[in-house]
Amino acid sequence: MKKNDKINLVIYLFVAFVLGGLLMYFISINTNLIDSNGNSTSNNTCRACSDTVIVNEGSLSASVEKAYDAVMMVQNYKNNSVQSTGSAFVYKVEGDYAYMLTNHHVVEGADRIVLIRSDDEEIEGTVLGSDEYLDLAVIRINASDSIDVAAIGSSEDSKLGDVVFTIGSPLGYEYRGTVTDGILSGKDRMVTVSLSGTTSDWVMKVLQTNAAVNPGNSGGPLLNASGEVIGVISLKLVETEVENMGFAIPIEYAMSHIEALENNETIVRPMLGISMVNVTDTYTLYRSGIILDDSIENGVVVIEVTADSGASKSDLQKGDVITKLNDEAINNTAYLRYELYKYNVGDTITITYLRDGEERTTKITLTEYNQS
Repeated sequence: MKKNDKINLVIYLFVAFVLGGLLMYFISINTNLIDSNGNSTSNNTCRACSDTVIVNEGSLSASVEKAYDAVMMVQNYKNNSVQSTGSAFVYKVEGDYAYMLTNHHVVEGADRIVLIRSDDEEIEGTVLGSDEYLDLAVIRINASDSIDVAAIGSSEDSKLGDVVFTIGSPLGYEYRGTVTDGILSGKDRMVTVSLSGTTSDWVMKVLQTNAAVNPGNSGGPLLNASGEVIGVISLKLVETEVENMGFAIPIEYAMSHIEALENNETIVRPMLGISMVNVTDTYTLYRSGIILDDSIENGVVVIEVTADSGASKSDLQKGDVITKLNDEAINNTAYLRYELYKYNVGDTITITYLRDGEERTTKITLTEYNQS
């Protein structure tokens, strides 16, 4: 081969190599690549990933820290042994004392209350006041025994889907200081509960959350994402087919009764002046000689009218079926008590009732409920 031919061949090969390289580059930047998981992605996208800032999910740690030291475990002692446990939180420090909010059922029947702080120190507490229907109680401790105070927020300003969390002592000492989170699942839930242990005789208006709530969480705070208390954990649904349905007393409702609880004042409730049962209580109705029309599915049946009461001065009599209290529907005795206890002794209310298939109304001036 001649020298000039060799030079031309080298030049030709060099140009072909350069052009081939350029061609492969332009093809590659416009070709989708398949990653190890079989997902299609472009080379441009992959190169851009190296400059992407990955943001982790928001953490509640700062909000938890804000409230954590205000929450304590409650041990309910009876005859020198722990009969139950729960949770409580400090809502204010005033003078020489700090004040804690919890549930009535957490401290009920106790002859001694011991609180365990977040640093595991045990301190003595004194129950100032407690109320079964509110399911609220106030415990007082020395101000020097309080580590921190919880900030009080607003359940009214909270919205469905807002992030919430709890701090408490589920299942006792071993799991004290447990934090669980979820969302605000519902507001103004009307949950029927049993105070007598046999029948559902009271209704509570509560907040619903899917944050895990277990025995021992009772009395602890339900907090918003800012670490502010919006409710007091009170109960949960316990059924095999139900998961994560816990309930809390709205903080506004709790704080509206706080002064009476702090001063150990008896919360005076009115009474109608009747003995009553649900329309579904066929056994008691039969024993009382009362026969109802099969079409009546909801309401409260008057079994007896109490002498010298507001009802005794009204038109109510045995066998009447109460269906409304001031235009609010009364489904059963639990709802009647809930509506009735919105009023005060001396108030006059209107009762709607059925007698012999006819709807009637009567007015009743409420008298004081004798709890003895």
